[in-house]
Amino acid sequence: MTQNTQLYIDGSWQAGRTTVENRNPSDVTDLIGHYAQADADQLDQALDAAARAQQIWWAAGIQKRHDVLMAIGVELMTRAEEIGRIIAREEGKPLAEGKGEAYRAGQFFTYYAGECLRNQGDLAESVRPGIEIDVRREPVGVVAIISPWNFPVATPAWKIAPALAYGNAVVWKPANITPASAVALTEIIARQDIPAGLFNMVLGSGRDVGQRLVESAKVDAISFTGSVGVGRGIAASAMSNMTKVQMEMGSKNPMIIMDDCDLDLAVAHAAGAAFGGTGQKCTAASRLIVHSAVHDAFVENLVTAANALKVGHALEEGTQLGPVVSDTQLAQNLDYIAKGRAEGAELLCGGDRLERDTDGYFMAPAVFAGTRNDMVINREEMFAPITCVIKADSYAEALSIANDSQFGLTAGIMTRSLSRASHFRANMRAGCVMVNLPTAGTDYHVPFGGRGASSFGPREQGRYAAEFYTTVKTAYVAPGVPE
Repeated sequence: MTQNTQLYIDGSWQAGRTTVENRNPSDVTDLIGHYAQADADQLDQALDAAARAQQIWWAAGIQKRHDVLMAIGVELMTRAEEIGRIIAREEGKPLAEGKGEAYRAGQFFTYYAGECLRNQGDLAESVRPGIEIDVRREPVGVVAIISPWNFPVATPAWKIAPALAYGNAVVWKPANITPASAVALTEIIARQDIPAGLFNMVLGSGRDVGQRLVESAKVDAISFTGSVGVGRGIAASAMSNMTKVQMEMGSKNPMIIMDDCDLDLAVAHAAGAAFGGTGQKCTAASRLIVHSAVHDAFVENLVTAANALKVGHALEEGTQLGPVVSDTQLAQNLDYIAKGRAEGAELLCGGDRLERDTDGYFMAPAVFAGTRNDMVINREEMFAPITCVIKADSYAEALSIANDSQFGLTAGIMTRSLSRASHFRANMRAGCVMVNLPTAGTDYHVPFGGRGASSFGPREQGRYAAEFYTTVKTAYVAPGVPE
């Protein structure tokens, strides 16, 4: 692609009507390129092409789909260093995390390549003699995918791979803030032997292209990852066409630190979950609910761990925390620091903008103590390298605090007690629960999703993805009339 990087529609690269500038958040003087923006006509072209291509793709059969997905996955894993560097440069996560994300994206494709061959139906006995019944899954049709910037390759991969595996066509609207990663993934998919129009990548603003996409009657299903507010708007728009919707949205993930835990392990897991990816993860641990018996020691060690983290250029060796993604995100983070202080929380470390050798959006990881669960910083998703400590005097109180949220994506507990761990697994209202592990970090072959305002619709990933990307058909067959 040229510096004025294009859209991918109906099997070809196209110029946009306008472009947006893409700069490195580690060094804003580093211009990555200008990226095309679609208009309404180009989006409609992509939707029409997807509808035509989907029927051809479904008819091509499971071996063809397996081979294409396997090729995409292998290339992503082989080129993980190169693509990881693109991710690090434009999104700001350290290079090691960028490489890991690219490799994981490849694993999603190779996993769903296998699922192509396991897309089997069921036979059932009829209550009526002589009638056969079979139940099978068929594609929903044209899938609109709207993905976020924080995992610009992995998140679209875990949506695109099952969509294609189950025989659907895709119109993908990536986040405008990470277009280079979108182009890298699109180039790999575009090289495959697939029908023109089966996969389309359409960059554009959420207000214009995104809204038109979710309102379109040509879309059969919408998979979205992003904020709660945008998700609610998508659901309302989709309802007018009765479009199938799957959404992963906000979180406010708790980690309970019990008095019987391995304290060093608890600190390490809490720091990793709170600050990894600069806190820009939907699985980040932003509420640390700490038993009063170990509260002071835990907080002291956590502050030491936070202060020891190396914040710097994402491509610089040894960097543990890169910049936040944009000036807008940095301003929002600093505003949450001000809100926490105004509510009476004690800022023990971090929370300020850092100066480095390059002009980037660097922020010191922050720890608030003396917080209450009703504070804004404990109610809203901050998407920042900020974590808040809440003191609890018992396991029962800690669990009650953990469940007191509109969200329910991930939650963790650090304890040596089997009974507490078992009770937590059964009674924590979250889609994913972790015992003696960080709240961040999930596998690609099992379901992912949350409760409450965190998720809506069927689960993502693993075999559970079939619930969204397919529709079930029940066929009744009676013997033919004898000749």
